[in-house]
Amino acid sequence: MKNDIAGRKEIELLVDTFYDKVRQDDTIGYIFKNIIGDDWSHHLPVMYQFWETVLLNKPGYSGNPIKKHIEVDKKEALQKEHYERWLQLWRDTTDSLFEGPNADEIKNKAFLMMNLISMKVEWARLDKSIE
Repeated sequence: MKNDIAGRKEIELLVDTFYDKVRQDDTIGYIFKNIIGDDWSHHLPVMYQFWETVLLNKPGYSGNPIKKHIEVDKKEALQKEHYERWLQLWRDTTDSLFEGPNADEIKNKAFLMMNLISMKVEWARLDKSIE
């Protein structure tokens, strides 16, 4: 039986394992390479804090993921298959490492976030409000 996600240590393992897969992925890896490059020393801690805030309600994350993805979309057009692949990798990585209520919740929150971000990116392309 696998353990559930209990805190920062597990979130760091999930995020690190996930992004190792992302960087090698044929569908979305190039987007991250073009936006982040080879130095992930800034991105990974932000993602640790983001998921710790989202899953465990720990304060500390203060970014704007919608705005960030709109900026990414202007450099590398985000398509449906990109979002779907991201979510598939997230779910597969989570399932390979953890099981339990928090593991289920982090997959659900990723799904909801993916839908919200993709909708807001599309609205931004149409010059609609992103607020």
